[in-house]
Amino acid sequence: MDDLFQSDDSDNSANGYSAKDIEVLEGLEPVRRRPGMYIGGTDERALHHLVAEVLDNSMDEAVAGHASRIEVEMGADGTVTIRDNGRGIPIDPHPKYKDKSALEVILTTLHSGGKFSGKAYATSGGLHGVGISVVNALSDEMSVEVARDKKLYRQTFSRGLATTKLTEIGDVSNRRGTTVTFHPDREIFGQDAEFQPHRLYRMVRSKAYLFKGVEIRWVCDPSLLKGKTEADTPEKDKLHFPGGLRDYLNATLNGRVTVTPRPFAGEMKADDGIGRAEWAVHWPLDGDGFVSTYCNTVPTSQGGSHETAMRGAMAKSLRAYGELVANKKAAQITAEDVVGEASVLLSVFIPEPQFQGQTKEKLASPEAAKLVETAIKDRFDHWLAEDPASANDLMERILERVDDRLKRRQQKELQRKSPTRKLRLPGKLADCSSSGPEETEIFLVEGDSAGGSAKQARNRKTQAILPLRGKILNVASASADKLQGNQELKDLAQALGCGTKSDCNPEKLRYDRVIIMTDADVDGAHIASLLMTFFYREMGPIIEAGRLYLAVPPLYRLTQGGKTVYARDDADKDVKLKSEFKANAKVEISRFKGLGEMPPHQLRDTTMDPGKRTLIQVGLPNRAFEENLDEARRTAKTVDTLMGKKPELRFAFIQENARFVEEIDI
Repeated sequence: MDDLFQSDDSDNSANGYSAKDIEVLEGLEPVRRRPGMYIGGTDERALHHLVAEVLDNSMDEAVAGHASRIEVEMGADGTVTIRDNGRGIPIDPHPKYKDKSALEVILTTLHSGGKFSGKAYATSGGLHGVGISVVNALSDEMSVEVARDKKLYRQTFSRGLATTKLTEIGDVSNRRGTTVTFHPDREIFGQDAEFQPHRLYRMVRSKAYLFKGVEIRWVCDPSLLKGKTEADTPEKDKLHFPGGLRDYLNATLNGRVTVTPRPFAGEMKADDGIGRAEWAVHWPLDGDGFVSTYCNTVPTSQGGSHETAMRGAMAKSLRAYGELVANKKAAQITAEDVVGEASVLLSVFIPEPQFQGQTKEKLASPEAAKLVETAIKDRFDHWLAEDPASANDLMERILERVDDRLKRRQQKELQRKSPTRKLRLPGKLADCSSSGPEETEIFLVEGDSAGGSAKQARNRKTQAILPLRGKILNVASASADKLQGNQELKDLAQALGCGTKSDCNPEKLRYDRVIIMTDADVDGAHIASLLMTFFYREMGPIIEAGRLYLAVPPLYRLTQGGKTVYARDDADKDVKLKSEFKANAKVEISRFKGLGEMPPHQLRDTTMDPGKRTLIQVGLPNRAFEENLDEARRTAKTVDTLMGKKPELRFAFIQENARFVEEIDI
C-alpha cells in the first residue's frame, strides 16, 4: 500500500516538470497571453469592446456630473480617439509607486483605478480596474493627454508598456479632461482587423440616449465610409437626447404601428438619491420586438437581475389589472407573455454593481432588482388604470400570446405522446393528390352543398376543397376563449399547416395558393370579409407573402339559343347584355342562388379552371418599408372599425359613407 504514495524524482525529471516551468507573468502580460479572459476573445465583437472600455470611462465622468461633452473620432489610420471635458486622470505621483504617476499606474497595472471605494464615483460602468489597462495591453500604439489645472500632459504606451515618461506639454487655459488615442494590435486581432463605423456610431448614439446630461460629438474620416452600405452613419454628428430612453424607443421603432398609442415610459430615483432606473416599453403590432438593458450605461446583453425584476413586475401588474376587470384568464399571464413581443429599453444606475464576467454582459446585483421592481410595479399599475382603453387593448394582445403558448404546449404534449402518428387533417377536407405544395391550391367554400359541387369540379391532383360551416367566427371581436374553442378555425389552421400568430410561417404552408370561394352575393361577401379578417389577424405573413386570393364566381348566367355568357354582378350583366347579344334579343337571365346550385362543370369553367377563371390577390403593405407605414396604419384602423368590438365605430362609418351608396342589395 505504501508503494502507491512513493514518489520517484527520476520520473519528474523525465517528464520535464519542475520549478523552472512555473511562469510568473508580470504587468499586463497576462492580458496579451489570454485576451479572452478580459474581453471575451479576439473577434470583431471583442475588437469593438476596446472602444466601449475607454468610452465607459468618459461616460462615468459625465454621469458623475464632471463632464458634459465627449468626442469620439475615427481616424483614417485605424485609430480611435475619445476625448472628454471631465476632471482628467490624476497625474501626480502614486503613493505606492513613487517613481510613477497615477496615470502610468492606471494604464500599466491591472486592478488599478478610482472606482473601488466609491468615493470618486458614486456610480460607474468600470469597476474591476482592468478596462483601460486592457486596451493599452492590446494596442500597439496608445497616447493619453490630460488637461488638469490649466496644464497639458502627455504620455505614450505600446503593448502594455510606457514608451515615454509623462511629459508636461504646456499651459492650456480653456481645456480640461482626458484624451485617449489608440490603435488595436494586429498581432492580437489579426491583420484584417478594423473598426466598423456603423457599429461604433450605434454604440455612441446609444450612450447619448442613456444619459440625458451629455452631448457626444461623432467624427469619422470620410475615407472610412466609402463603399459602405450603412447609410445611417454620418461623417459628423452631435448626439444629445433630452427625452432619454423615450426618444431612443421612438427612433428605434421609427413609426411602426403599436398596440397602444403611447409607450409605458418613466424614471425613478432611489431613496438614497444615487440609484436611478429609467425605462421605455412599447408593443409593436407586428410582434417584432427587442429587449436592450443597461447598467451604468454598460450594455447588459444577457440581461440579469434588473431585467428579471422588470419582467416580473409588469406581469404582476397585468395579472392584478385582469383581476380588477374580472378577467379570469389574466391569472395565466407570465413574464414572457408580457415582454416576448415588446420593445423594451431599461437602464439602471447603481453603486458598485456586480457583473458576471469582465465584459459585464449580465448584471447580478440584487439591489438593482429591488430598485426596478419598486419603480416599475407602481407606475405600471397607474399607467394601466389611467387609460382603460389602452390597457384593454394590451390585455387582449397579451392574452392572445397566452393562448398561443398554451396551444404550443398542448401540441408538444400530443407529439410526445404519439411521436409516430401520421399527419391528421380535418375530416371534411378533400385533399389533393400532389405530395408537394408546388402549383397546388386549397379552396375555402361555404357549406357542404358548395363543397360537394366544388369537389366534383376540381382537379384532384392540384386542387383541395375545405367546406366551412357558413359564417365563421369574427376573430376581430371574439374573446380569446371563443377563438381557442372554435373548431371551424382549428380545422382551417390544421389544413393549412403553417401555424398562427408569431408561429405563422408561409414556407410551411401546405398549398401554393389559398383561395376564398364564396357566393357572389352579400352573404358571400360577408363570409369572405370574415375569412380575410381571420388571415389578417392570425396569419398575416400568408397575406404578405401573396398567397391569399379571392375567387370571382358569376352571379348571373345569360343564355340565348346555344350561347351562354356569365356575369359576375349587375354592372357586368348590363355590359354583357349590350356587348354579347344583339339588340332587342330575348336573353334568358338566371341568377345563381349560390355555388351549391351551380352544376360542377359550370363551376369549373367559370371559377376554378386556372385557364379561364379570375382571381383577386389579397395584399398588405410591406411594413419593412417606411413609405408603407401610413398605409399599414390605415389598414389596421379599417379592420378595427369594420370588424372590431366597437359597434359605434361601424355606425359612424355607415353614416359617413351612406351618401356614396347608389344601390342596396337586400
